[in-house]
Amino acid sequence: MKRINGVYLACTMMNWLWFSVGGCSGDQFEFPLFHETGSFTAPQAHQAAAADRRFVYAITNKVVAKYSRKTREQVAVSVGDAHHLNSGYIHRGSLLCAHSNYPQIPEQSQIKVLDPKSMQLTTFHDFGDYGGSLTWVVRVGNSWLCNFAKYDKNNGDTFLAEFDRNWTETRRWTYPQEMIAQLGKYSLSGGLFHQQRLLVTGHDAQEIYYLSIPQTGTVLKYVGKTPVPFTGQGFAVDPLGGLVGISRAEHRVIFLNEVNCCHLDLKRRR
Repeated sequence: MKRINGVYLACTMMNWLWFSVGGCSGDQFEFPLFHETGSFTAPQAHQAAAADRRFVYAITNKVVAKYSRKTREQVAVSVGDAHHLNSGYIHRGSLLCAHSNYPQIPEQSQIKVLDPKSMQLTTFHDFGDYGGSLTWVVRVGNSWLCNFAKYDKNNGDTFLAEFDRNWTETRRWTYPQEMIAQLGKYSLSGGLFHQQRLLVTGHDAQEIYYLSIPQTGTVLKYVGKTPVPFTGQGFAVDPLGGLVGISRAEHRVIFLNEVNCCHLDLKRRR
């Protein structure tokens, strides 16, 4: 294993796998290693990607395109009003998309819902002006986690809110400055809850940031980060295994799988 500028590289099955050990908190954490397992070109792969067992959804500002997993061909495009769609999340057979009026002020945020059969895009929940631009939403147990982004010099005000099934806010957290400092002028574009940790992505870096929710306090705990083949933006769990994301510059939908884990004992790392 070789270390270059704080990043370790390991060659496994002819795939270069790499991960960062910088900026971790806690005594131990197993960072998964990811490698690309496939991709295809989709002009709408601009904001995010999501998938169910039969189809892949490429998300751009105003539309969602549905692609066949088998043929990789576009089969439908959404209809319905949208201004700035973000991450997608499959919930009970429908696709939920974070949506806002970004970059307009004051921010107005909604969750849009796509019926995969009719491809009709409608409003699932309207937050109105909630103090930020909604960029991702996931369901965890009986609660919703929703990220409201701020940008430029105010990106440190980005916050994660938890809501109950009646959309009453129950908790709220901000992000640790050591993670926010890595985003430049941008904010968090994607996020999901996986294996009891938050995984979030920025605007264009090929990295996933790992966080944990503290039992007490209002600031999330930064665990560390690991590089991935996709370039930030919205990503999702692939129900057939692994994750699905995008390359915004190349307009590609990218599939990746977890290969193995590297166990770090941070007390011994000096």
